[in-house]
Amino acid sequence: MVSRLLRVVLLLIWLEAGLALILVPWSEVWDINFFVYQYPALGLFANNPFVRGAISGLGLMNVFLVLDAFRRSGSAVASRS
Repeated sequence: MVSRLLRVVLLLIWLEAGLALILVPWSEVWDINFFVYQYPALGLFANNPFVRGAISGLGLMNVFLVLDAFRRSGSAVASRS
């Protein structure tokens, strides 16, 4: 029971991380951060739309993997009943 609850909590954390990776590169949080002001060359790289898209793609892949893990754990529980 505890391991199942821990698995669900971890999957929800990974889902939240994936959603953050999808949304944050396109928000104001991405444009206004400490590292962009400290290192202007990093700002040129980070503000590139291709870099933002690649990070959003990683987030999308993360969300798909979490949803697949939810689906797999649900079918395993259904087969035991």
